[in-house]
Amino acid sequence: MNDSKFPPNTNRVAEHIVGLPKSGIRDFFELVNAMDDVISLGIGEPDFMTPWHIREASIYALENGHTSYTSNLGLLSLRKEICRYVKSNYAVEYDPVSECIVTVGVSEGLDLLLRAIINPGDEIIYHEPCYVSYAPGIQMAHGIPVVVPTYEKNDFALDPADLKKAITPKSKAILLNFPCNPTGATMPLDKLKEVAQIAIDNDILVIADEIYSELTYEGEHISIASLPGMRERTIFLHGFSKAYAMTGYRIAYACGPVDIIDAMMNIHQYSMLCAPINGQEAALEALRNGKTEMMRMKYEYRDRRNVITKRLNEMGLKCFKPVGAFYVFPNITSSGLSSNEFATRLLNEQNVAVVPGGAFGKCGEGFVRCAYAASIDNIVEAMDRIALFLKR
Repeated sequence: MNDSKFPPNTNRVAEHIVGLPKSGIRDFFELVNAMDDVISLGIGEPDFMTPWHIREASIYALENGHTSYTSNLGLLSLRKEICRYVKSNYAVEYDPVSECIVTVGVSEGLDLLLRAIINPGDEIIYHEPCYVSYAPGIQMAHGIPVVVPTYEKNDFALDPADLKKAITPKSKAILLNFPCNPTGATMPLDKLKEVAQIAIDNDILVIADEIYSELTYEGEHISIASLPGMRERTIFLHGFSKAYAMTGYRIAYACGPVDIIDAMMNIHQYSMLCAPINGQEAALEALRNGKTEMMRMKYEYRDRRNVITKRLNEMGLKCFKPVGAFYVFPNITSSGLSSNEFATRLLNEQNVAVVPGGAFGKCGEGFVRCAYAASIDNIVEAMDRIALFLKR
């Protein structure tokens, strides 16, 4: 019985939020958390501890009273180091004073960016399978998500011809994520140049989510921002969670044109205000002295990739060998099960957690994502259990 003098409000939640789907990853792992003895190849989080000297930097910052707000843009010392790093590693030069902002993870950076550039009805083009937050993030900013599928036959690279077909007068930006979560795919340079030319010809922005770029195992990672004519239309998103095993620090950054960075800052100052100062101090240490540990982790991921890819292919689950990130995306259609059935039964029958491919978009159906951010012993045991599951 409603004792309030006011009638119940049946329209409390905004219409554009009511329809947002729950994350397919998080939903699935609610089941995992309720079970014991599960080997998880699910959540995309490094199993390495943040290197000690980075942890020490954040502890030292606290011990020395570095507990205040920073500039809305982030510590200038960190922004200078970020811009130095980006110039050295990605061949793009930015002004740390006006073309760089420190954010609370790439997730916040992307949210700020989408809200800064989208007018209601603008279309944002992105490729699937993709990270689960892209379409909801676009919708929350009152934009329209436009999907361009990628395919196993093309090693999940974006086909410029398919991208060109998706362009309309309402297209505002192209969102790229290479190396890609969940496929581990990247873009050959010739295809990347074609994508860049499409953006230039149609006067479209490019959002480059390159959070996994350090974890590139074959060849050299090339940022689209470094290509001719692209610096002025690209917003480069990057951070510390993956390469430096700093997920909990929630420190990332965006570099791009002054007007867009300034618009992002305007939103940031009224919402998050600034990223935590001790996390920024830790990120500064990572950039200055973290390369050795970062490379050690990268080589271990590469070795794990080789093991898991080999085992999956041997048991009949066709698996593209990822070029970057720390995921494999095997084709499970030979099992006769849907992605959700495969993942659910594997969890219940063999206590191995993988993510159904459908969580990453419709064209992810028929696949599952396995993260090799797990120890080699756990990977080998998980592969043994999957092989047993398939035999049964």
